[in-house]
Formats: sequence, C-alpha cells, structure tokens
Amino acid sequence: MYLALYRKWRPQVFSDVVSQEHITTTLQNQVRFQKTSHAYLFTGPRGTGKTTCSKILAKAVNCLHPVDGNPCLECEICKGIEEGSIMDVVEMDAASNNGVDDIRDLRNEANFSPAVCKYRVYIIDEVHMLSVSAFNALLKIMEEPPPHILFILATTEVHKVPQTIVSRCQQYDFRRIRPQDIADRMLRISEQETFTLTEDAAMLIARLSDGGMRDALSLLDQCVAFSQTVNLDTVTSTAGIAGSEHLFALSAAMVKKDTAECIRLVNELYDNAKGIERLISELISHFRNVMIVKSVANPEELVVCLPDEMERFRELAKGLPLGDILRILSILQQCLDHLSRSGNKKVEMEMTMIRLCSAEEADAPTASGNSDLALRISRLEQALAQGTAAAAPKEPVKRSSVGKEQTAPVPVPAPSAPAVAPTGEVGPMGPMPGWEDLLRELSQTEPPLYVMLKDAKAFVGGNVVTIDSPNPMLKSLLMTDNIGAKLADEVERVLGKRHRLRIAKVERPAEQKAPDALNDIIKKAESQEIEVHVKE
Repeated sequence: MYLALYRKWRPQVFSDVVSQEHITTTLQNQVRFQKTSHAYLFTGPRGTGKTTCSKILAKAVNCLHPVDGNPCLECEICKGIEEGSIMDVVEMDAASNNGVDDIRDLRNEANFSPAVCKYRVYIIDEVHMLSVSAFNALLKIMEEPPPHILFILATTEVHKVPQTIVSRCQQYDFRRIRPQDIADRMLRISEQETFTLTEDAAMLIARLSDGGMRDALSLLDQCVAFSQTVNLDTVTSTAGIAGSEHLFALSAAMVKKDTAECIRLVNELYDNAKGIERLISELISHFRNVMIVKSVANPEELVVCLPDEMERFRELAKGLPLGDILRILSILQQCLDHLSRSGNKKVEMEMTMIRLCSAEEADAPTASGNSDLALRISRLEQALAQGTAAAAPKEPVKRSSVGKEQTAPVPVPAPSAPAVAPTGEVGPMGPMPGWEDLLRELSQTEPPLYVMLKDAKAFVGGNVVTIDSPNPMLKSLLMTDNIGAKLADEVERVLGKRHRLRIAKVERPAEQKAPDALNDIIKKAESQEIEVHVKE
C-alpha cells in the first residue's frame, strides 16, 4: 500500500525536525541528562511538529540505547513504539475521546506500572477538546502523578486549556516552519524519490503551506500524482491558484486603471476554475508584498519570493504611492469580507475591480452640494476669525400699563455656540477622503449608524471632521450609547489619525430671532389688555 510522503518522511530523531531548534535542543538535553518532566504541553499551528516530537520523546525516554538524547531506532522498544505494538505508549485523540469516562479510564490505567517500557507515556492530541469535567479528572492525576507516568499534551488552541493544567506542564511553543526550510526539505526528499522537483516549484509550495510541513508534503504528493516532473505550472494547476504571472498582470492593469483588462483577467481565471476567495487572498498577499517592499529598506527577510519576483515587486512599488497601496489592500479586504454574504461572487469580484480602477474618481467630490457646504463653512470660519458676533437689539423694549409705567429689557435669547470648531483647530476645509467607502462599510458592519449618516457629507480641516447632515437629531444620537465614539474610531481608521467630530448646523442669526421673541411678548400683553409701547 502506498504511504503518503508526510508519513513516510516523518522525522525519527530530534535533529531531523526543522525550524524548531529551540525545542528539540531542550528536549534532547533533558533526555541526555535524565531530567525529563512529568508533563509537557506542545502548542502551535498545525503541521509544525507537535505530534512528531511527542513520538520522538516517547521513544527517547524509553530507548534501551539512546544516542546523545535521541532514540537509537534499533532496539525492540523503539521498533515496538514505531509499529504501535507496545501498549505502554498510548496516543489518544481528545476530539473523539473527550468525556470524563475516557479520562477516568486513563487515570485508572496510569496507576499500573508499565509492562515493557520505563515510562508509561500518554500522548493526548487536541487536548483543548476535552470537556470541563474531563479536565478536572485529568488535573487530579497531574497534581500527584506516579513516577512512571509521562503526559504529552498537544494543542493548536492553548487559550482553551485551563490554566490549572497549563501551570503543571512545561510549555513549548512551536513556530511556523520557515519557507526556505520547507523547500529544502522537499528538495532533499525529491532526490531520494522517483519524481523531479524544481526549486521555484518547491518555493511556491512552501509559500502556500503557511508554515506547515505536513500541508507542504500533502500538496507535493498531489502534484506528483499529476506529473512526475513538478514545476510551477504543475503546482498552479494542482493547487488551483492564479500564479505570479496573472497576479502581476492584474496589478499592472490596476495601476493603469484598465478596467477592461482587469475584468478580462478575472473572467479568464474564473473560467479556469480558480476560486474567487482564493484569488482575492492571493491579491491581498501580492499587494502586501508590494507594501513591504515600499515601506522597508531590506524586504528580503519579510517577503517570500524568488529573486526575479523581488525585482518585479520593486518596479511595481516604484509606480505606486503608499496611500494607493493601502487603499487597494483595504478594498480587497472589504471584498473578501463581503464574499461570504454575496449571492454572486463573480459579480462581487468584478465590482471590486471597477472600484480599484476608479478609486481616485470615487474619492473626488461630485455633488455640487459639497462645494456649497465647503463655501458656507469657510465663510463661518472667516466670520469667527474677525470676531463677528450676532447683533443684539440697539434699544431695550419698554412697556407701560394703565396707571403704571415700568421699563424693563426684553429678554433676547443668547446666540448659540458656533457649530464648528474654533479657528485654531480647523484648517482649510475639504471633502473627507474615503467617506463614501466608509459609508458602504458601515452599511454592512453598523447598519444603525449607516442609517443616520447615509445622507451626510463629511469635510476635514486641521484636526476636525465636520459632518453636514439633514438629520436634525444626528448630534443627539451621536452622544448616546457610544455611537459618536464608534464613528470617531472609524474616521481614525480611514484618515490614519484621531480627529474631533463637529456637526454642521445652520443657525438663525440672533437678529432674526429677536423680533420673533418680541412679537410673542406683544401678543401676550395685548391678550391681557396691557398697553405696550415699543421704541426703536
């Protein structure tokens, strides 16, 4: 029967485990000096060597002839553990054996001395899947374990493991394996197998595996089944990805604002059975590399690619401002979020391409109302700068009644505070960039806030963002339930720094309000047959 590559080439000694030297060296020294703990907790992403190191450690502590902390692989104990014929080493899947009864059985067995080995080893994989009662039962034996017991717990979600368990274990965090180490490992395997693997194909597989050796070898196995010569075309066809050529072609069309070419490429990839979600994820990774190349002096340490691809990234980064790169990434991320709720993913992708190719036009003000509002706000700022105040009545209003005259000033409502920030805070006003995109995003994430702001326009000046809305209740609504704080956070995310929010509101001048108040007083006096004299 055919044996999968990741099983056939599983490391047998600590020195074969790649990219985890900080763990393998420690475990090897503990075995060498006989200072092993009673419980270990291995954490980290999938395919990084947790189960492999567990099995190597189980062999090493029980090996009859250990070699420098490694198992000899020749004694009957090592061979028995590898074949699974020795009952003293138990590998348990907590995902399917997560009940308290399973742990109680384990606890009862643990009290017996090992039959053949020096230690009875329990390897519990995906330990975070145990129930609360099962964890409590496991805790009892971990508090005072017999001297012949060794627990090795492995998990990808350590935050779900109770701290009472974690504190009784030596915890080792497995890192994602470096892409270059994965590629080198696959090339060494190809030299001892019957297939041929090119370096660029190995690097692409390593990049797609996201730091997991098992994922890389599984994909390599799939590619070998497709062709005995594994090259870039083999990997792109087997994995269903776009490939670097299509990604660079798409990015070049975006830079040129060539909407037709972008949509043509998307349809070509879609017809070739490329998944829309996978394509968006690849574009995000692609422009992430462009962002790193644009922002970092030595991007080679952060960008995993071939040398010729690095030069193409540099050329692409030269022609794009950093702000455009960030906008592209933001739009692509929004598209990826929307795809899970979209009924037609292809149309969603085409809409995204159109937005990417017309992003500058979308940011420009198109409505004439925007310019009118900007002009009105500018005039208010000039008036405040000149110290202009609302005019008050020149003479107090006098009134007299029959048989008695009394002079009193007519109360005039005080002018309200200006609706904009002081001049020192507000700079030249202009439409807020990204406001329309922000509204579209709020329509999905914060529908109540979107309903309040859907007809509003935003302008930015200095460290103040002024919002003009026909909704008279907007100001009071923004002051309740932290809604204003949420909007300020969203504005900060779009603009890159904190701004104060102001609501633009057209107030009637005091000189217009005063006659209305005076007329009310006169009408009330006449209704009570009081004679009123008004002096100009």
